[in-house]
Formats: sequence, structure tokens, C-alpha cells
Amino acid sequence: MNDVVVNTQELLRRFILENYLFTDDQGQLNNTDSFLDTGILDSMGILELIYFLEEELSIKTESAEMVPGNLDSIDNLLAFIDRKSA
Repeated sequence: MNDVVVNTQELLRRFILENYLFTDDQGQLNNTDSFLDTGILDSMGILELIYFLEEELSIKTESAEMVPGNLDSIDNLLAFIDRKSA
């Protein structure tokens, strides 16, 4: 994994842990955990995540891209960001 991916992963994990799980314990979140299935995020949380992606990473999310395959886990987010950045 390159440094950009590692830094992006850390940024995403910290955002989810601090804002939704209210902890800094890295063990509370696996990169494959579904945000929706585990109740970490609801629809409002997804919107906040999209805003975070735009503000922090300059990733614009189109309506058609607002699907679990892109936004429902750290791994999905990293793949989505990678595709958008290519």
C-alpha cells in the first residue's frame, strides 16, 4: 500500500471512529465492516460522509455513485476514491 492510500485510510478511519463510534480505539472498526449493516451510519451519516469526502479529499460524489458498493465500508471507500482519483 502506498503512502497516499495509508494516509487516506487513516483519515477515513479516524473520521468514522471519532464521529460515529465515539472512540479512538482502532480495534472497534474493521476495514470490511458494513456501515449500514452494523448501524455505524444511517442515511444522514452517509450524507455527512459524502460531505467529508468532498471537503477533505476533493472527491465529488454524483447521485448515481451514492450506493453501498462505493460508500459502505472503509475498503469500499478506498476503492471508490481510487477510481475517482484515477
